[in-house]
Parts: sequence; structure tokens; C-alpha cells
Amino acid sequence: MLAARFSTASAPIMKLGLSASSAFRRLLAGSRSLLPVPPFTPLAQFQSPRRGLFLLHLCLTPTDVFLDLANTLVERNTGLCQVALAVKPAAGAESALKGIGDRNAAEAVKNILEMARRSLTRREVIHTDFLTPPVLRESLLALEKLADVKAVAQGGYPEAERCRLSVGHPDVMQTDPDVVSALSITGNFNFDGCSHGDFLGAILGTGIAREKVGDILVQGEKGAQVLIVPELTEFVVSSMDKVGNVTVTCTPIPLLALEYEPPRTKTSKTVEASLRVDAIASAGFKISRTKLVDLISNGDVRVNWAPVTKNGATLKTGDVVSVSGKGRLKIGEITETRKGKYAVELIRYL
Repeated sequence: MLAARFSTASAPIMKLGLSASSAFRRLLAGSRSLLPVPPFTPLAQFQSPRRGLFLLHLCLTPTDVFLDLANTLVERNTGLCQVALAVKPAAGAESALKGIGDRNAAEAVKNILEMARRSLTRREVIHTDFLTPPVLRESLLALEKLADVKAVAQGGYPEAERCRLSVGHPDVMQTDPDVVSALSITGNFNFDGCSHGDFLGAILGTGIAREKVGDILVQGEKGAQVLIVPELTEFVVSSMDKVGNVTVTCTPIPLLALEYEPPRTKTSKTVEASLRVDAIASAGFKISRTKLVDLISNGDVRVNWAPVTKNGATLKTGDVVSVSGKGRLKIGEITETRKGKYAVELIRYL
């Protein structure tokens, strides 16, 4: 068990230039050198003169101490906002995770709940990287079930899909943190237009992880505007000089300078015998149910940005259904008719 948890926690430390075995030996040596104290009594922080790494020692089991060390090293030395490693389940975490069907989303939400616990313990505000819409949605729902936790989602503009989440005690987080920055990417795109994927590929080509980048607003001949974590703006400005074959210039801009348009939608209604995704989506996208079943089998249908694996998956108000090549559909109000069927409001994004 110890070896398994040690292996899980060692990866982020190795990124800092400190091997896992070296860190663990240093940890044990440090623990033995400390004066005896009562169990579970926190000890003072100290700084390693050789590497300048801040280590936090607790009088716990070696496994618990090492995992807290891993979290401390990552958070204090990378300078980047990350979801903390899970050390212990947050209070109420199990009940808060109920109902999350997607395994990856559930694991991400579990980590964010642990991050919330740590923020309360340390009396500080902690920020995630940019989260995908399903993870963001489930995280906000889960955090609502916890006491004394305030959560703020920010994507840079009202309609943002990818957002960062800041969590902390309400007394500590009295104002919304400034955790999103914007860049304008300009160049001569008149004869060589670039897509969303072209801009994203160019940014990731500088070595930045996808989680550090938010939405990308493509502006045709003008280029694009990109949301990004503030600590990487200067790096992108100095590192990115091309998108496709077009030479570009990157310039930081205020969030108020973002040019976006609220999405255009068209609302309709359908009456169905069930709330199955194949029935509702076929009516919303105006394609046959057989065709939609084929699309589900091919992995081309997503609900809340997660692939649908079963035709009989049911929908509820607020769900977003997307079909490759067809666009997106949001489920509005659902009411039951006298005959026991369902009248469903469908909001189609144009």
C-alpha cells in the first residue's frame, strides 16, 4: 500500500528535479532529526539550504507525511495553479460524488473537493486550472453540499465554456480573484485563414499544457483572442510567432476588450414518450432515430461533453447534447402531459 501511494505521489516531485527516492530519504531523515512531539502535532516549516525547497512536516505516518510533502512541493515550487493531490477524503465527499456517472469527471471532482478541504485548513484561496464544462458543472454541484466553502468560476467572459474554479472560506475570499488573462493573436490572415485547432495547436506547441488555456475566440481575418492563466502570458508572448504559415504577434489585452457575441439560439418543443437521449436528440436535430443510434455507436454523440455509450441514457433539464457535425442542443423545461408523456423544451444553438 505504501509503495503504491509513494509511486502515485512521486511524479510531480520528479518534475521539480528531485527524485522520489531522494525526497523520501530526506523526509525520513528530517523526521528522525526532529524532537519528539505528541502525535498529530504540526511542526514548523523549514527551508532546505541546498535546494530551497519548503518542506512541511507533520507527525503522521510516513505515507501521510510524504503525500503532504508532495502537495507542498508542487504548490510552492511550480508557481502554477494545480488541483492538489488527494490525501484524505474531504468531509462529505462520498455523498457529494454520488450521481456522477463519468469516471474521469468523478475523479476530477474528488480532487477538487480535497482542494476545498485544504483551502479551509490553510485559510487560503486555491485555484484550479481551466476545467472542462462537465467537470466544472459537477464540481459546483458537489461544492454546494459542503459547508463554509465559497466557489467562484471564471472563464474571462459570461459565455465561457472552460473556466477556472477558485475555492476558499467566504471570510477569506471576499472578492473574486483575478485568475484569467487574455491575449490577442494578430497576423495577416486575409489569404490564409486559421481555425480554432490551428490556434490551439500553435499555443500547445510552445509546451503549454491544455489545462492552462481557456476558450479561444476565433475572429477570422483579425486572428483570435485567447484566455490563459496569468502566469504564462509573458511566456506565450515571447515564444509564439506563428500560427500555421502566418507570422503572428501576441499582445496582452484586458478582459473588457474581448470581442464575443452571445450564441444565437432557436427554441422549439417536442412531446416524447420517454426522455431517452436517442428520442430527444433525434427530434432536436431533426434526424431519424436510427441515424442517431448509429451516431451514438460511432462515439459522435455527447451529453454534457462526455461521450454517450447507451441509447437509453436519459436527459434532464440543463443537459447539453452535442452531435458531431450537427451542433449543440440544450434541454430546457420538461413537463409531463396528461397522457403521461413528456413535453420538452429544446434550445438549439445556431
